[in-house]
Amino acid sequence: MQSLMSLSTLGVALRSGHWPTLAGAWMHLTVSFMVWLLFGALAVAIGQELGLTATEQSVLVALPLLAGAVLRIAAGWACDWYGAKRTGLLVLGLQLLAVIWAVFGGSSYAELVGIALLLGAGGASFAVAMPVASRAYPPTHQGLVLGLVASGNIGTVLVLLFAPRWEALLGWHWACGIMAIPILVAISLFATVVQREPAAHATGEGAWWQAAWRMARVPSVYWLCLIYGVTFGGFVGLTSFLPVLLHDQYGSDPIVGGSIAALCGLTGSLIRPVGGYVADRWGGLRVLVGVFVTLALVTVLAGSLPSLPWAVGLLVVTIAVMGFGNGVIFQIVSEWFPKDIGLASGLVGAAGGIGGFLVPIGFGLLRESTGTFVFGFMGLAVVSAAAAMTVSSALRWRPRVVAQVPNVGGFSR
Repeated sequence: MQSLMSLSTLGVALRSGHWPTLAGAWMHLTVSFMVWLLFGALAVAIGQELGLTATEQSVLVALPLLAGAVLRIAAGWACDWYGAKRTGLLVLGLQLLAVIWAVFGGSSYAELVGIALLLGAGGASFAVAMPVASRAYPPTHQGLVLGLVASGNIGTVLVLLFAPRWEALLGWHWACGIMAIPILVAISLFATVVQREPAAHATGEGAWWQAAWRMARVPSVYWLCLIYGVTFGGFVGLTSFLPVLLHDQYGSDPIVGGSIAALCGLTGSLIRPVGGYVADRWGGLRVLVGVFVTLALVTVLAGSLPSLPWAVGLLVVTIAVMGFGNGVIFQIVSEWFPKDIGLASGLVGAAGGIGGFLVPIGFGLLRESTGTFVFGFMGLAVVSAAAAMTVSSALRWRPRVVAQVPNVGGFSR
């Protein structure tokens, strides 16, 4: 039986564009995701050192996600109008400042809040890496290519797997400091291999705020933001909060909790390109219905809080479905907004970051007020079911520009 995505198909897709640019975009996103979820991986250790409550820990986990959401919007239009390469290097520079501050600071909760906000620069990478990769490849392979570069959220796996081990050896401050090494590697690679394009403001395409205003009046943008807030928000928010959840619910130590969270993040990251590929072939809207229905069902099961082995399996499936849905949604984004992929990536990606902020905050507050994590999972299930019911309405919100793009090679409508 033929595999869903053969190696020959992948090779043809990669050769159709500039693969070094794709590699640079992937590295940028991978390292940035490590920075973005750094406090999530170290939250238990930081909380134990400073005597933080579950809510205070959830705030430290969530603040980088919120800051990243805001910065994604700025990074998105900066890529379109000032150049993705310069924007990407600036984003990495901010991340380097954040980890250096964490090494020599972070002695008070107020200072930790400031570091957490600066770590949000890691979330801005998404609005850089996606347009960089998109513009390097033709429309027929957008779903697959964007899925491949977005699999850079495997950085969540790496940081959740390694940061607790670094902390056990060196303390959480120097665990942050080690991150300076991959950041410097990413800066070097991004500066060397990524193609540079002229900024839109230099080609007479108008001011960025004009395009932003035009896009803000498109109903489909709000719908994409809503559903991406569910899938990506659930993916990054739940994955980053898992070490705290597993520690409080099952008594897992930080290394075991981080390893389980890394397994979940790995599955969700690797399946994302498959979501984009399936959407290319079968149509993103059609696939999304199944994604959200499945997500609602498995989230309910995970919310029953079974024994740890069963819980791990259900959490892996839950986050895998979210990762698959992320790939589907960005195939739709690239199809509906081919000329404004940077700005669209920033806006939709920002909504995902806001969703990621709300998940750990909601879980932490509900845990303290009710004494259980059940209601956090039930909230995710309800939102997923509601998202499934909105997909049929998306047909009338689809931008008119889609009809002008030729359907070459099965590119989905």
